Amino acid sequence: MYPEDRKYSKDHEWAKLEGNIAIIGITYHAQEELGDIVHIDLPEVGKEVKQNEVLAVVESVKSASDVYSPLSGKVVEVNENLKTKPELINEDPYNAGWIVKLELSDPKEYESLLSAEEYKKLIGE
Repeated sequence: MYPEDRKYSKDHEWAKLEGNIAIIGITYHAQEELGDIVHIDLPEVGKEVKQNEVLAVVESVKSASDVYSPLSGKVVEVNENLKTKPELINEDPYNAGWIVKLELSDPKEYESLLSAEEYKKLIGE
């Protein structure tokens, strides 16, 4: 449920490193809490974000929720498939449902995120 090859934020995002690029998404727990996701506002490619700033907005049948960036960097790619299939976040939050790729400006921030085990404790699993 919470892959160990990535790190997690207390705001329920995950980040997986590939060199200096971090792939970002929301956790299984977050998408479960949101319910059926019907729309996502993605950031522009090239946007600079700081750690814990709003990165995207996810709308579900229940509510709209901000997605916070777990790391600082520049958006180098967004998941275009989510524009027509936002439900990919519900179906496969760790693979097809990724949201953005960030070129990190401070890779040391990655170490401040939670391990899978620490995240499971945070959410009471």
